[in-house]
Amino acid sequence: MAVLQPAPLTVYFDGSCPLCQREIGFYRRMPAAQALGWVDVSQPAELGAGLDCRSAMARFHVRDAQGQLFSGAAAFSQLWRQLPGWRWLGWLSAAPPVSWLAELAYRAFLPVRPWIQRGLNRWLGASAHGR
Repeated sequence: MAVLQPAPLTVYFDGSCPLCQREIGFYRRMPAAQALGWVDVSQPAELGAGLDCRSAMARFHVRDAQGQLFSGAAAFSQLWRQLPGWRWLGWLSAAPPVSWLAELAYRAFLPVRPWIQRGLNRWLGASAHGR
C-alpha cells in the first residue's frame, strides 16, 4: 500500500474575493500547482494548528509539508518557490532586506484590498451585463 505524502505546500485562500480568485486561478493553472494543496477558507474547512478562519481571511497563508505556517509576503515567497518560472522571485523575496520591503508592501495593500474587491465586483458585474 502506498503511503500518501503531504503536499509540499498547502495554500489557504479567500475564494469569496474576486481579486484572490483571479490570482489563485492563475497559479492553479500551472502544471506544478497540481502537487499543491488548495484550501478555500471562505468555505468550512479544517485549517490545522495555529490557523483559524478569521486569520486566514485576513492574510494570505501557506503551510509547508513539515507543518510550518507562513503568512503575508513570506507565504507568497513560499508559494513562488514551488512554481517553475517564479522560483527566482520566491528566493529573492525571502532574503532581507527584500523580505522586509515585501512585507511592508503587503501590509500597505491589506487596508485597500476591500476597495479593490468592491471595484472589481462592480466592474465584473457591469461587464457581465454588457455595460
